[in-house]
Amino acid sequence: MTKKAASSRSSARVVPLRKGTTIQMVRLACPDAAQCSLIAESFGLPVLDSDGIRDLHEKLIVDTAAALDEGLGERAMQIHLQRIVGAYVGSAHGAGQFYSRSVTEARDATAKAACDDRDEDVGGPVGFDSAAQRKREFAADMALQAHALRMAAEGAVNAYEQVVGEVWKPFERPVENPGRSVDRKAAELQMAALR
Repeated sequence: MTKKAASSRSSARVVPLRKGTTIQMVRLACPDAAQCSLIAESFGLPVLDSDGIRDLHEKLIVDTAAALDEGLGERAMQIHLQRIVGAYVGSAHGAGQFYSRSVTEARDATAKAACDDRDEDVGGPVGFDSAAQRKREFAADMALQAHALRMAAEGAVNAYEQVVGEVWKPFERPVENPGRSVDRKAAELQMAALR
């Protein structure tokens, strides 16, 4: 009986899905407003208007939907906005991942520079930044960029919910497996020949 149960389960077809990027993934990868403000103060960078960025992008998507309202049906609008919001979320997530790598490189360079026994990390002539300092400044710049894109993505997600009436979720596309479709076509041709 166990063998029969196992064989019937193996014949069931499982379609793997390609997971999309969620807004929660963006929030985990990109700095929030408090961290962004701290970074801006620490590095002498401009403090971003987080709420303004989010609100502007929300208004942009809502206004775009209003302009397209007569030309698109409800389902077409949902698909269109799904793609637009997905692009914002994907862009922010990519920036957040790049920011994380930049922070790791800055930490590594700073830790190496703190070691007194290393000659290659000694600071250059007066007036020139060390490699570790440049990496920290680069990471700070990437933090502001990732945060700005996070706010734009959050505004787009809010607009989607406002226009469509549902919480935005990433589109999950089935993983393409051309071998199965060829097998299925071959099976159909063989069955047609047996008729």
